[in-house]
This record gives sequence, structure tokens and C-alpha cells, in this order.
Amino acid sequence: MRNVTLEEIFVHPIAQKYLGRSGIAHAVAVAEHAYKIAIDSDVCPDLATKAALLHDIGHYNWYRDGKWDYQLYKENDIHPIKGAARAHKLLVRLGEEPQAAKAIALAILLHTDSYLPDGNLHLNPLQRIVSLADEADEQPGGAHHYRSIEHTTALEKIKKLDHVIELELIQQNNKEQMS
Repeated sequence: MRNVTLEEIFVHPIAQKYLGRSGIAHAVAVAEHAYKIAIDSDVCPDLATKAALLHDIGHYNWYRDGKWDYQLYKENDIHPIKGAARAHKLLVRLGEEPQAAKAIALAILLHTDSYLPDGNLHLNPLQRIVSLADEADEQPGGAHHYRSIEHTTALEKIKKLDHVIELELIQQNNKEQMS
């Protein structure tokens, strides 16, 4: 039913390299939030959790004197642009359906308006979910990027999400067949 699982994305070396820049604990938490919001909003939880997991994959390390510099980040960062491109390439490489990879990449591109001059985005439901899930995990001064999580714990959470997504998609498919 799904071409690519969250686990396949999470364990890929590219994802591991870039998820670590913005915090794996944050990425996993945002994916968990996205699942709940997607279910409540009748949006595909598979696409929502993938976009949420990868939403910060475009982060650059904005450090000054060995410490994350939130102001430097706010002034110069365009991580949604870079992240959308990285995520799209990774998803296609892993075998994701091209339209799904595009939808996920666009949700990543639009998960924040912090880099846009206008600051007003008109989001579709998937894009709104990723934005809301990210906001649900944010902490002042970017502290959410500093939280840590054991790799094995993160992987367990990802596997659990994969399982509940599979169950939800089966349930949705059964409902469609009954109609």
C-alpha cells in the first residue's frame, strides 16, 4: 500500500545526516503531532508524517562560537527551500510515488513563512498540518532543536508510527470498498 515507510526514510544515511542538524527528537515529535492532526483532519497520515519527519531536513548549522545562534538563523535561513529539494530527491530515490514526493516536498517548502517577505501563505490541508505540527513542538529560541533522543528510541517511535499508519490506511481502504 505504501511505497516507502517512515523507517526506510529515517534509517537512510542522507536523512540521518540532515535530521541530526535540526534535532531528531524534534523531527520525530513533529511526525507524531502530524499523525494526530492528519487523522482529525481527514488528510492522508502517510504523506503528513513523511513531510513532518523531513520538514527541517534543509537546515544549515547556524552556529557562532560553537553554539546555535538563533538570531543568525532567523536572519539568514532558507531551510524550507533546501529541505524541499533534499526530501524530494531522497523520496524519489527510495521509490516514493512521484506525485506523493512532490506533495511532501511542497508541504516542507511551505511549513513556515519565516523566510518569506510577505509572511502570508495560503496552505492546502497537508501543508497546514505540517505547519501546525511543527508549531506544536516549537520552543522559544529554537530550543526544540536541542532536545535529544536515543537513536533506538527514535526508531521505535518511527516503527510505531509506521504501524498505526498502515492500520489507518487499511481501515480507510476498507471503508472505501464498503461504499
